[in-house]
Amino acid sequence: MVRRQQAADRAVARAMRSPGAPRLQREIERLFWIEIAKGLLPAVAALAVGVSAPVGQRWFHNAGGMPPFDLTPLSGRYLSFHEREEIALLRVQGAGVRRIARAIGRDPSTVSRELRRNAATRGYTSEYRASVAQWKAELSAKRPKPAKLVTNERLHAYVQERLSGQISRPDGSIVAGPQRPRWTGNNKPHRKDRAWVVSDG
Repeated sequence: MVRRQQAADRAVARAMRSPGAPRLQREIERLFWIEIAKGLLPAVAALAVGVSAPVGQRWFHNAGGMPPFDLTPLSGRYLSFHEREEIALLRVQGAGVRRIARAIGRDPSTVSRELRRNAATRGYTSEYRASVAQWKAELSAKRPKPAKLVTNERLHAYVQERLSGQISRPDGSIVAGPQRPRWTGNNKPHRKDRAWVVSDG
């Protein structure tokens, strides 16, 4: 039964690109966006959750100022990063699946499946690392979802009008758009995204 299940897992599993260095856990990024929702600047929000200001600026810039995922915490159905750390520590100590399951309060089948699917396979070994397991779990859970500004034409038009200052009051007066922020040098585009500029001189 075990061999049959492992064969089924291999048949279903998709080829995954190399993870490189595992990124910061998603929980930290979730807390970062919660701080942004409170009105903090990206650099301040980053320091509030324990990451560097450039990392926060990059998160904010790459996501267009909107959180790229739901900010509600994951349900208890899914393993957390802390549980994966416990699994990794107990695994290094030589603990079996049932002992690990008792220690973290999970079903043995859940632990067994976790060790099979999310183990680090570099070097042709199945060493279990919490950071790599978390990265693989988050990558597998990703679902492409269209943005609301793309699917909702009315909202899209409203945002465009609001940003361009075309909104008018009931009396006909124009509502001015937002003022451009002072240039600070942050959030500079990548070199490949910079447009060529021809000077008049």
